[in-house]
Amino acid sequence: MWFRNLNLYRLHDAPQLDAAALEQVLGEQAFRPLGGSEARRMGWTPPAGRAGTQLFHELQGHLLLTAQRQERILPASVVREEVDERAEAIETSEGRKLRRQERLTLKDQVFEELLPRAFVRSQRVDLWWDTKRQLIGVNASSRKRAEEVLDLLRGTLGSLKVTPLATQTLPMRAMTTWLGDTGSRPADLIIGDQVELKAKGDDGVVRGRQVDLDSDEMQQLLESGRQASKLALQLEDRFSFVLHDDLTIKSIRFDDRLIDEASQADDGDDAIIRLETDFLLMAQQLGDNVDRLLEWLGGEAGQAQEAP
Repeated sequence: MWFRNLNLYRLHDAPQLDAAALEQVLGEQAFRPLGGSEARRMGWTPPAGRAGTQLFHELQGHLLLTAQRQERILPASVVREEVDERAEAIETSEGRKLRRQERLTLKDQVFEELLPRAFVRSQRVDLWWDTKRQLIGVNASSRKRAEEVLDLLRGTLGSLKVTPLATQTLPMRAMTTWLGDTGSRPADLIIGDQVELKAKGDDGVVRGRQVDLDSDEMQQLLESGRQASKLALQLEDRFSFVLHDDLTIKSIRFDDRLIDEASQADDGDDAIIRLETDFLLMAQQLGDNVDRLLEWLGGEAGQAQEAP
């Protein structure tokens, strides 16, 4: 259950619910498999999967919730081919061309008929809620998917005011500075070997993997006006990740020592204890390192800064 991605949100005026009330409202929005004519559905499912029935786990102020999403996969090419065949048959039998509106109606009919037979794709998306920091992190590869989970949580709780986490210093500016000036880098920050550079005009994007980011060639690209929109970073003895210019964190890899610590914990072969042990260690690590990242980026946007 170790997160690979992190879409971060600031929670404002969080609703106050005890454990029983939270379990009840989550149960009202529990996941149910798709019906025959439904294209997609999302609901809450036990984070422990078949090993558990709880719809959330809370440990030391950290909540773990899991949304399950199902959608039917019906390729547009399949629908188009069937529509073409039926349209041709009608035109041949009636000796006329179908009007545009008739073809659109035929397309809707084909879609409704084929949908129940389409493949179903399932996806689980984990959500970390730090109630002390009032932060929410969604383990989704895209902002769109993260927003879908937040919409589900909003509908479950009745209201939920969240905004994407933002910093005083734009991530793009900070990453570009760290690349160009080694002396500007925080003491325990290590630059990785992956980068994406964007130009201000229409000169395209330069991407590099497994490259020396302190090379002369990289410095020349920066001097030409390019800025870092993605940058691989590593926090010493903690974890490595790729920071994006919208402050999303992707390709997270936790330090081996943290994974070893989790694996050595005595769980008595209990899947729930194993899940909660892993989650707590991960959540504590994420919380501490989000604090560190915010500090490096000048603090959170919109918050008053303390005088030096």
